[in-house]
Amino acid sequence: MLVQLRRSVIVAISFAVLLGLAYPLAITGIAQVGFPAQANGSIGVNGSALIGQAWSGPDWFHGRPDAYDPMASGPTNLGPRSAVLERHVGARLAAWHRLGVQPTEQLVTSSGSGLDPDISPASALAQVPMVARARHLSPGRLRNLVTSEVHGRQLGFLGAPYVNVLALNEALARLARGGSAS
Repeated sequence: MLVQLRRSVIVAISFAVLLGLAYPLAITGIAQVGFPAQANGSIGVNGSALIGQAWSGPDWFHGRPDAYDPMASGPTNLGPRSAVLERHVGARLAAWHRLGVQPTEQLVTSSGSGLDPDISPASALAQVPMVARARHLSPGRLRNLVTSEVHGRQLGFLGAPYVNVLALNEALARLARGGSAS
């Protein structure tokens, strides 16, 4: 009986060391060597390229009206005939119109996850006049900036072209400092 208990404890400790320490360290090492960008995540000085950011003011490009809180992700579950949804969309439309923007549908409706970091090129281009006025930049220069930040379809056929709002605003900041936008 004592021999079996001792064997059981040895096996339990061995598997704990193997699966609790050695395996995770090996996988982490492989990830760091083979895929460092993915292993380290996308958190940068200005935020994450994978999570929507809350931008304020007319001098920045804005993403979708999302939760901006990874712990509160998820849809609103408001249906198309919801009075609450209608009020939210109406308020967003009015806010965009006060800023001189003719918003796309994407700019007034939230995404399914509540954390969408990307917008369509049309949604970014719709904001060009607002940002150009606020930053005293030519609209043509900002349209070129938006165009340079457009990512194509994944694998050439999946999804739609998109613009990452964080990357676009970081390029805008470089442009405003007099640096290269790319």
